Amino acid sequence: MTTNKELELAFNYAQYTQRNIFLTGKAGTGKTTFLRNLRKQTHKRTIVVAPTGVAAINAGGVTIHSFFQLAPGLYLPGQNIQRDNKMRYGFSKHKINILRSLDLLVIDEISMVRCDLLDAIDNVLRRYQDHFKPFGGVQLLMIGDLQQLAPVASDEEWQMLQAAGYQTPYFFGSQALQKTNYTAIELTHVYRQADRTFIDLLNNVRDNRLDAQTLTLLNSRYKPNFRPSDDEGYITLTTHNYQANDINQHHLLMLPTEPHTYSAQVEGDFPETSYPTDAHLTLKVGAQVMFCKNDPSHIYYNGKIGRVTRLTPSEVWVESIDENGRMQDIQVSAQEWQNTKYVTNEKSGEITEEVIGSFSQIPLRTAWAITIHKSQGLTFDHCIINAGQAFSFGQVYVALSRCRTLEGLVLSTPITGHVVMSDPTIITYNQSIQENQPDDRQLASDRLACIDRTLCAIFDYQPLMMQFRHVLRLADEHLPRTHKAYIEQMKQLVADCEQHLENVGQTFQAQIHRLIALAPTYEANEQLQERFRKGNQYFLVKTTELLDDFIGKGLPEIDNKRTKEQLEREFELLKQDYDIKTRLLVRTSRGFSLDTYWNAKAEATMQESAIGQPGYTGGKTAVKNPRSKSVTSAKSSAKTPQRRKKAQD
Repeated sequence: MTTNKELELAFNYAQYTQRNIFLTGKAGTGKTTFLRNLRKQTHKRTIVVAPTGVAAINAGGVTIHSFFQLAPGLYLPGQNIQRDNKMRYGFSKHKINILRSLDLLVIDEISMVRCDLLDAIDNVLRRYQDHFKPFGGVQLLMIGDLQQLAPVASDEEWQMLQAAGYQTPYFFGSQALQKTNYTAIELTHVYRQADRTFIDLLNNVRDNRLDAQTLTLLNSRYKPNFRPSDDEGYITLTTHNYQANDINQHHLLMLPTEPHTYSAQVEGDFPETSYPTDAHLTLKVGAQVMFCKNDPSHIYYNGKIGRVTRLTPSEVWVESIDENGRMQDIQVSAQEWQNTKYVTNEKSGEITEEVIGSFSQIPLRTAWAITIHKSQGLTFDHCIINAGQAFSFGQVYVALSRCRTLEGLVLSTPITGHVVMSDPTIITYNQSIQENQPDDRQLASDRLACIDRTLCAIFDYQPLMMQFRHVLRLADEHLPRTHKAYIEQMKQLVADCEQHLENVGQTFQAQIHRLIALAPTYEANEQLQERFRKGNQYFLVKTTELLDDFIGKGLPEIDNKRTKEQLEREFELLKQDYDIKTRLLVRTSRGFSLDTYWNAKAEATMQESAIGQPGYTGGKTAVKNPRSKSVTSAKSSAKTPQRRKKAQD
């Protein structure tokens, strides 16, 4: 993937372990490129989310609030029952499919994610995966730099968060995350800047180490009343929107040329807050502009500065300096941004993106000025920085680190110690990261733990039995005495399943633990693989033997409407757990590997959810039927109770 050892370590952690990861690094260390490469190469079912619409579009994902269907506001522990109930029944079947089969959740720009929002994510994931594990057992990859933009919490919100037990508003204050053994990997190689003096200056600003020498060097770039020539391509970075708007409007009005307005074409669902540029973009010949999209042919990129030389009703010509220092004229036409949602492919079981809206516009914006917030992730050759009104942690560092060189930097106001704000909490936290970076030995240990965990998950019957006992309690409490025989049958069946599945499963997991400890190279360990295959065969036969008829027959007739609805809902969850368990056993019956497990887990979830849906045809993988010696397909050997019952009738 790359020769950068830190990036390679991060990729291996995301690809081959289940440990939660915080990937951080200074501005320009390759975090965005890493995410792009990971999405192309990972075999895990992955979702990318971000805290804001623009960040989500840039990362190729969706917003946290839209994906998890979270309303704006606080998420206080123990106070979300009503909201949770609404969420539970508000998710579509497709969304539930994704949530249940998700392996890896990537959260970009994690620095802006507040602690309680991360706990709200935990709440949703626990509902649709493992209730007893933080985030439902889904692996998190959190990407961002805590020394950049911080989460927003008003004084009133922070008081309420403190009262709820939170120690910090940052993501690492999440109560769910603190229950995990997450690791942090810091990228240290800076690609954006090459000058060691400038890199050291930025590090001092980032870590709030502003000594006299750093301030003197920084303020040597203070040039009051600096007026660059039109062809130098300087862009002013401001702290507030109104400042950037005023500068852009003033410069545009001063141009003597005729204005042309380009109107965006918006189709479907594309929120205005996610627009990458103006819906009605007014330009003039001579206007300084910035590209706001990467060109597939690499002629221009997001953040490239140029000047308009010609305008037609549908195209714009922009003059800009290429990478060799030569002037080039770029013909620019409308480009499309897509707003997507994640869906599951019912045939393959893969998580894919479905376009739900688009925004087509000339990929430019007037660029004499831009806010520091909107500049995050961009790189400029020439910047004028107006940071005298910096109001949040990290703003000055973000602004300074946008520029490639110290020589390309101009300060319109001098920098003083009080505007370079760094949160002491973050400095302490970052120091702990630097002191506890994982190495190859730790990676090997975590990779082995992942193998152990996934192997044992196949034989873990506790979630299924918890649901079975829950159905039994409801039936025992609410069904009339006329169903006494049914309840007694269920009690006996629960006892049999506890003895032959749950208890034996725990014993078998202990054997797996010991075998893995003795021979970590599991794929070449024939003793382990043979033990796995025999165990798989036992549990597949025993599971269907005990539960097949009971699940297939369903519930008895129930007159009380409320009791019927409640029991049917919980019995349906039991059927789903049973079907997923049997399909997973079928798909891994020939042997174990991580790839096989993840594919089988997602396929089992997808196939179970697809039953009864239009176009469902079942699986096609050849496996041995536990009840015969013949080779059949997953479609017949792992029939669900619904289809078994229909076949018997």
